[in-house]
Amino acid sequence: MTVLRSVVLFVLAAVAEIGGAWLVWQGWREQRGLWWIAGGVIALGAYGFVATFQPDPNFGRILAAYGGVFVAGSLAWGMLVDHFRPDRWDLLGATICLVGVAIIMYAPRTP
Repeated sequence: MTVLRSVVLFVLAAVAEIGGAWLVWQGWREQRGLWWIAGGVIALGAYGFVATFQPDPNFGRILAAYGGVFVAGSLAWGMLVDHFRPDRWDLLGATICLVGVAIIMYAPRTP
């Protein structure tokens, strides 16, 4: 159950951070206005809190692992929201990152 909780938290963090950055992008680059930017800032703040609910107590480990989730999540967001089509190298890179996440977060450790 701890791994499932951790994975759900990583997904929530990715949605908050990537979604927040996308809202800021839309507000500024696509000139959609300050409300979009404000929504993005709030979402980015929420991302910071979501990470604190991870069961592992080590900030560096959580943030390092989340980096891999961010890579894969950004490509997924681009596919779903912006209709981006990643090539095989994008997909390979994201897969490598997710393998790294699994090793960092879920490898057996001796206390």
